[in-house]
Amino acid sequence: MNSQDNNGYGLPDEDQNPTPHAPQQPQQAAPQYSAPYSAASPNGAQSGPAGGQVPPYANAPYMNGQNPWGNESYPPQRPKKHKKHHSWNKRLVAGILVGALVVGGCSIAGVAVANHMNMMKADMNQMSQQIHDLKKQLDDTARIASGNSVSGSPAAPDGYLTPSQVYAKNVNSVVAISSVISHDRMGQVVAQGSGSGFILTENGYVVTNHHVIEGAEKVSVILSDKNEYEAKVVGSDVGNDVAVLKIEAEGLPAVTLGSSTDLLIGDMVVAIGNPLGELTSTQTVGYLCGKDRDVTTGGTVINMLQTDAAINAGNSGGPLFNMKGEVVGITTAKYSGTTGSGASIEGIGFAIPIDDVLGIVDDLVELGYVTGAYLGVTVQDMDPKAASMYDIPMGAYIVSVAENGSADRAGIQAKDIVVGLGEYEVKNRTDLTRALRHFEAGDTTTIAYIRSGVRNEVSITLDEKPKDLNVPKQSEAPMPSEGNYDEWFDYFNRFFGNIFGNQRP
Repeated sequence: MNSQDNNGYGLPDEDQNPTPHAPQQPQQAAPQYSAPYSAASPNGAQSGPAGGQVPPYANAPYMNGQNPWGNESYPPQRPKKHKKHHSWNKRLVAGILVGALVVGGCSIAGVAVANHMNMMKADMNQMSQQIHDLKKQLDDTARIASGNSVSGSPAAPDGYLTPSQVYAKNVNSVVAISSVISHDRMGQVVAQGSGSGFILTENGYVVTNHHVIEGAEKVSVILSDKNEYEAKVVGSDVGNDVAVLKIEAEGLPAVTLGSSTDLLIGDMVVAIGNPLGELTSTQTVGYLCGKDRDVTTGGTVINMLQTDAAINAGNSGGPLFNMKGEVVGITTAKYSGTTGSGASIEGIGFAIPIDDVLGIVDDLVELGYVTGAYLGVTVQDMDPKAASMYDIPMGAYIVSVAENGSADRAGIQAKDIVVGLGEYEVKNRTDLTRALRHFEAGDTTTIAYIRSGVRNEVSITLDEKPKDLNVPKQSEAPMPSEGNYDEWFDYFNRFFGNIFGNQRP
């Protein structure tokens, strides 16, 4: 045996590897046991070397001449190992923990599901909006193709359109008008004009200004698609500067007529026309700046709307729209140039109120001339300062009376001041013109007037307006290529007036 087996049981000596249950103690004399063991005892105990009794386990492999339990007289009790008991407390705690985990897991899963559902809902809403936007684009594209309104600009209030929508709705209803005024002997055009107009009916009636076609030998209407038609002058009214043309076409895009009476100062308006005779389908936007402006055009005073929408040469006869896309006026004139002090004049344009000429247009379409009540007088407005100075009431001042006309038969004289017709008050010539539109030829009513400071009221039966007042001026004779002095003088005198008085130089 090797040195680690010297105790005969393969256990290491205590001085090399002490027993882990008993710390090593200093050696001392083995205690004496009181039990009477004999040398030949049945259990095999023998006498020690000194004749004493030998402990029964002296030869035990774990004995080494000392008590293996130290000073203890009996073997120590080993610590008891506690068995694991799954008590109801632990089970309860475990159950609670498991329940908490389950509830927590369900809550987390619920939150995750809710978040996922919200994300899906957001995606669906976004997809729905994209589909709506795509549908709107398709609808807008269809409306563009049909000439109806569509705009990406900010939305207008319900029932109203943006300027771009007004343009899209009406641009195909606005036309350019070209007129040839005269030719020379070689057939070359020596004078021509241009203007604008709008399609009144689908079968080819077109409205414009009288001065656009005045004296024209030939009139042409050019549509927005560049198709050109020769036009016939159906009729015109010089006093109101309105004319109606007819072209041979069907299915044309007609305008919608509105009401100029409903306009308020500050309302936005849109003008579409043919400025300078070249810039076709041009739109300008502005505001209504004034109403009931008496403007002299072609030697006639006409009641007009005032706007700062740009109106230039070539715009005459074109439509003025409200923001519903309805025609509320006929663009006619503008102030331009400079004042007496040298200040430039900008942004002052005028349009004939559509309500003032609807009846006239209807007469021209149906009859070719304007019917209606007729007084047989020439009137002008009074000077407000003079009326105030002499304490004279404002009215329509009578310049002349037609012989045997309705006014002459009623006893009206020149220098009388008309202040009423029927139930309508008259403060100027515009009021008198508007009052007459409420009557027809043959109607009997009353007329109130001031003479020598005294108010009078008499009965009057109205005549029908003579046809010759509606006949447009015929084209002037062409400029002579040769001739005597008188022929040349007569030609230029028509354009520049009698600058030499009643006597020729």
